[in-house]
Amino acid sequence: MNLDWGKLLTLGNLVNLLDILVVWFVIYELIVMLRGTKAIQLFRGVILILIVKFISTYVGLNTVSWLVDLVINWGVIAIIIVFQPEIRRGLEHLGRGSIFVRARHENEAATKMIEGLDKAIQYMSKRRIGALMTIQRNTGLEDYIETGIKLDAELTGELLINIFIPNTPLHDGAVIIRDNRIAVAAAYLPLSESNLIPKELGTRHRAAVGISEVTDALTIVISEETGEVSITKNNELIRGLTQADYLKFLRNELVNEEAPNEGNFLVKALDWFDERFLGGRR
Repeated sequence: MNLDWGKLLTLGNLVNLLDILVVWFVIYELIVMLRGTKAIQLFRGVILILIVKFISTYVGLNTVSWLVDLVINWGVIAIIIVFQPEIRRGLEHLGRGSIFVRARHENEAATKMIEGLDKAIQYMSKRRIGALMTIQRNTGLEDYIETGIKLDAELTGELLINIFIPNTPLHDGAVIIRDNRIAVAAAYLPLSESNLIPKELGTRHRAAVGISEVTDALTIVISEETGEVSITKNNELIRGLTQADYLKFLRNELVNEEAPNEGNFLVKALDWFDERFLGGRR
């Protein structure tokens, strides 16, 4: 049977295809954003309710279908109330400025964070002070953040060094970095059961590999025995990094080199609008 591609490749069909792709992309990004958070449980519950609704309608269970409709109607309001802080933060993030300005500001914050990490890594590596530092990326780490001691502090080399000094209350466990700030210290990470991890490596390295198996986080490990610096990403353990090695790695992963520079006309125009009408509050 010969297909008539002329009838298939119409403007209407292409628009419908684009519509489907956009919806699937949004769903995929939502799943990535929710993975590793308690909100994923809510998402699974919503999927279950939709499945029950479909089955009850198809089979003819009118009472069940009516009850599910009530849950759906009131559930939307309940979700807005329960997740009001998250929704507000998301809207505030969208209102902070254009994507170009945000990219520039995020790069500046990431560069400052890397400088703080470098200072701490150099100090602790030379003195063989064990450390475990996880940087949140797209996948949420809320479940692991809840196991630690809340700090919500600006990341500096001095603060990281003080946290990991032996025999202090916060040194045992992981520091989790979110939005270029130290969210918590003394957090617990999942331990990997992989047989590929060398047996001479301890709990810190297993925890670093473990978190990389379930999230897209970057984790920096400093060995207490040797002072060796390692990084885990996507279930991969990269060992024996020099200062130049880990700085290059962190910059490649965390700094967007293609972000507009200071000479960008649009950036300058937005900055002028910010200073002129918003008083630099954006």
